Parts: sequence; structure tokens; C-alpha cells
Amino acid sequence: MTETTKLFLILTIGIVFLSGVVVRVAAKPSIKKGAFGKTADGKAVEIYTLKNSKGAEMQIITYGGTVVSLKVPDRNGKFGDVVLGYDSIADYEKNQSYIGALIGRYGNRIANGKFKLDGKEYTLAKNNGENHLHGGPKGFDKVIWTERASTDKNGANLELTYLSRDGEEGYPGNLSVKVIYTLTENNDLKIVYSATTDQDTVVNLTHHSYFNLAGAGQGDILTHQLKINADKFTPTDDGSIPTGELKSVKGTPFDFTQPTQIGLRINNADEQLKFGNGYDHNWVLDKTDNSLTLAAIVFEETSGRLMSVLTTERGLQFYSGNFLDGAIKGKNGQNYPRRTGFCLEAQNFPDSPNKPNFPSAVLKKGQTYSQTTIYKFSVIK
Repeated sequence: MTETTKLFLILTIGIVFLSGVVVRVAAKPSIKKGAFGKTADGKAVEIYTLKNSKGAEMQIITYGGTVVSLKVPDRNGKFGDVVLGYDSIADYEKNQSYIGALIGRYGNRIANGKFKLDGKEYTLAKNNGENHLHGGPKGFDKVIWTERASTDKNGANLELTYLSRDGEEGYPGNLSVKVIYTLTENNDLKIVYSATTDQDTVVNLTHHSYFNLAGAGQGDILTHQLKINADKFTPTDDGSIPTGELKSVKGTPFDFTQPTQIGLRINNADEQLKFGNGYDHNWVLDKTDNSLTLAAIVFEETSGRLMSVLTTERGLQFYSGNFLDGAIKGKNGQNYPRRTGFCLEAQNFPDSPNKPNFPSAVLKKGQTYSQTTIYKFSVIK
């Protein structure tokens, strides 16, 4: 039985095998604090190293709540870093690709940098052509978060908090945000988001790590096999703004309902692929509520690593790293050319504030925004 056939069977029946993994044993989960330098305006940035008892390790900096590295085992028990990142705070400040960052207030795009709420129009910065992207020029990816570290029987935790004040980047309301990263004992990256506001506002938080399951800097991601539990996606115009249609993936290059290599159809003569310069679209997950469900699975054959994505969100943005250009060196002098990392961003739909038929992104005063997304790592022998 080939690895591809085995993967197909595993994904079809929904079982993930963890076989033959050699792990390094530590006494218990741990977390360590260190310095990561200072921003251009002199603010100190801290780096936290989270480890579980099986030897997995994750590093997060307080600038942008950014995941710098994530080391998990391959099929031979060898640990490798599976996320793209940089070695210095200066590079993160120059980073225009949101590598590893927390995204908000609104992940993805808002058309023309405007939306109406409670009869009032709000104007946001246009930082993506004529549109607003990922919270603006100084979104949550460009601020210093307040941190609190802890460990428990489930793993190592880093709690990050930030107060986004009324009017910041044009958004209404003082928004209090809390995000908890956990590196679990099961080699999961678990992210729990919550937020409250003193005024009606819109919120759409997400995470923007670029994954390469062969290892960061180890070539492109085109042979990774991807399955997305979605029968529909939201097509866009040439500015990557959804048209409002929920289109069937059947018969299109966007059909990942069965495990398919990312690069198999990425260069097809398709208008949507042309608009995104590849995949950069929102998939409508096969769910009607906010329960925690399996959204996607990715497998990389050479390493045997398999990543499952579970989320409470209704949408999943799949981005195939089309605009990486290798201009800035990554960790350890590695180069990140085009399509050397992919993103799976659990989210509400893009431009929901301007699309009445999309799930609402409104957070009302007195309510609590909540979201959970889990990236689970395992191996196939």
C-alpha cells in the first residue's frame, strides 16, 4: 500500500495513526522567557519557549503574538521546525507577509475600507489597494501584547492580552482581547481567542503561520496533500473581495474534498486562480454552527508529518504563499521564495460587514467573542 493510498483511507474514515514515533522525554511541560531585542521605537520584545514532555517546542514573541518556531517530530522521531519565521525583531517589523502573527481586529479584507454599523459608516485605512487588510497598517500583528505564562497537566500556555482602543485603525469601541496559545501534551498548537467591547463593533481574529511540513526552508509546498471539508468557497473580484456568491467547488481547481496535491491544479487557466495569483480564498466549511469540527488535513510524504486543523469558525482561508519572494532572509539564513509556505486561517468570511448574506462579524456591547482553533500534529509511518 502506497503512502498516498494509506492517507486516502485514513482521511476517508477519519482516523489518524501515530505509529513508531520516537520521542524525547522531559520531566514536564515547561516555559522559558528571554529577550528578543527592541523595536525601532525602543520597546522591549520578549520571546517565550514552550516545551511539552514529548520534546515538541514552540517559540512566541510578544510583538504581534507571533509564532517564531514550532518543532514537531517526523516519522523517524526527528524534530523539525514547520513554520516560517525570522531571527530578529527588525525583520518582523519589516515583514509585510504577516508571518506567524495574530491578526485583528478584522482578519482578511474589508472592501473599500468602509462598513456600516448601527446606521453609521466607519472608514478604515486602505492598506491593500483600495481595500482594508488584516486590521490595517498597525493591526494586532504590529503591537506589543501583555503576556502571562503558565504550565499545567495539559501543556505549556502563553496568555496574551491587548486593549485596542476606540478608534484604533478606524474601528469603534474599546476592544479587550485575550488569546491563549497552548502547546499541548499531544503535540497540538491550540489557540483560544476571546474579546469584549464597550460599543458595538466588528471582530474577526485569526492566526497567520506559514506552514511547511517538510521543514521551514525545505523547498516548496506544492506536493503537500490537502483535504478541506468544504463543498463551497467564496469567489472574489480581481481585488480579492468576495462577490457574495457561495460557489460549489465541484469541477473547479478549488475542490479539495479529497486529498489533493496543492500544486496539481494551481496553474490552471482559471479566473479565480488568476485573481489570487494562486490559492488565496475562503472556503465555506461544511457546518452550520460554531462547534469545534475538523476543517482540513495536510500531509507531507517525505517527513510523514500530518497536520489536522479543527476550528469553531465557519470559514477557512487557504493561502498558498503566492507572494513570498525571498526578499528577506528567514531563520538561520534560509530563503523563503514563492510558495514555500501555506496558511490555513480559520476565520469569519472576508468582507462580512458588507455582505448581509455572510455570517455576522458584529460583536455587541455585553457579548463575548470566542473562537478556538487547533493545529494537531501527528505522523504516518
